[in-house]
Amino acid sequence: MTGRASWRGFLKVAELTCPVMLYAAVSTAERLSFHTLNRSTGNRVRRQFVDQESGEVVETDDQVKGYEVGQGEYVVLERDEVAAAVPDGDKTLLVQNFVFCDEVDEVYLDRPYYLTPSGEVAQQAFAVLREGMRKRQVVALAQTLLFRRMRTLLIRPYESGLIATTLNFDYEVRSSEEAFDDLPDLKIEGEMLELAKHIINTKKGSFDAKAFDDRYESAVAELVKAKIEGRTLPKRTAPPPAKSNDLLQALRDSAGLSSTPKPKPAAKKKAGVVASPPKAQRGSRSKRAA
Repeated sequence: MTGRASWRGFLKVAELTCPVMLYAAVSTAERLSFHTLNRSTGNRVRRQFVDQESGEVVETDDQVKGYEVGQGEYVVLERDEVAAAVPDGDKTLLVQNFVFCDEVDEVYLDRPYYLTPSGEVAQQAFAVLREGMRKRQVVALAQTLLFRRMRTLLIRPYESGLIATTLNFDYEVRSSEEAFDDLPDLKIEGEMLELAKHIINTKKGSFDAKAFDDRYESAVAELVKAKIEGRTLPKRTAPPPAKSNDLLQALRDSAGLSSTPKPKPAAKKKAGVVASPPKAQRGSRSKRAA
């Protein structure tokens, strides 16, 4: 695989050990980036840390980590103290257990990495683990010291290799009750539910990452190109505001089943004869009269 490995070590399951490498599966290097400039000179500016009270610049050698224990009170942590407190890693990605794929809630998934064997000698052991997981339809949960922090990774078969995804810690994942606790328990049935199912069926498709473009990146790239060429981009017209309409009618319209009745031709009246109201109307009038 091309590129530089983010981590090298050993994938260990019981007494089976396989040299492996991790490669970042996601990169933001291709995104547009900006520099901050001085508007009057056009020169780049740089950040500096300043003392909050005195306003004086604090050089790198004078900067230390501090953990706030009270209002304005900090425990100072030197770099060597932090380094000594971090557990040493033995470069072993130790598999704790295997679980079924649907047991891990997706909210815990963090960052994916491609996991490959390191060298030809490791390929057979690597393939045995990969195919074993694929046949049993399970994923592995493993731990290692990754980038100075003990991390748990979910490992799953992916094409001819494996993908290892770091997992968020339990304390990092917020409870869903904070977001969903106030939602009413609405029971949807009948025509509304059938229309929703119909709309979903008509919108079925397959996932293609290339079909989803980054509109922000495209717009900014076009703006940069226009500025270089001395052009002015035409002003974009704002989209019309969404209409607030009846939910059932919106579902019918979305499904192409609009129930708006067509106007009926007026009934011809005979001279001197007054048309009687429909029975339903007569009944309703009589009830109101009663």
